[in-house]
Amino acid sequence: MSNEASVEIPRPESGDVVELILEDHRLFEHLLRELRNDQNDRGALLRQLSALLMAHGDAEESRVYTTLQRKDAIEDDEAEHGEEEHREIYEALLPLLEATELYDDEFSHGIHELSETLLHHLDEEERDILNPARDDVSDEDRAQLGKAWLEERNRMLEEGCGTLEQVRVHVKGA
Repeated sequence: MSNEASVEIPRPESGDVVELILEDHRLFEHLLRELRNDQNDRGALLRQLSALLMAHGDAEESRVYTTLQRKDAIEDDEAEHGEEEHREIYEALLPLLEATELYDDEFSHGIHELSETLLHHLDEEERDILNPARDDVSDEDRAQLGKAWLEERNRMLEEGCGTLEQVRVHVKGA
């Protein structure tokens, strides 16, 4: 398990919220690919993925979805569906964080389950939330939204979010 295990999680301070979220989506895909490789340090990669998932999702729910609803770019049910899918991602993530063996078939199956759940969400969010945001929200508003989203996302990352306990609270408290 000596291969490179850590991926730099960028912490930009500004940008178009749609492009920034898409950059995180590509980073999720990269982290999943690295996690599937059993030559990598799966523990380190899992901690990074968990932190980014939680910071990304919570910041979307608190900063992006509500603003897009107010601007009539998305309907309430689309925001609620996005939040429900975040919970499903945390539910798929939890057994991986609880695992004591990171290199067996059970863990690999858990990665597959998380991957399926996460990739489904990314596809729907890009089509049903980000595309309308591109069309219905001005460049200036998307930049302001990007800054607000990044402030929350980066704050959470700096505070060390995505721990087993935090994910348990999100799953059990949802």
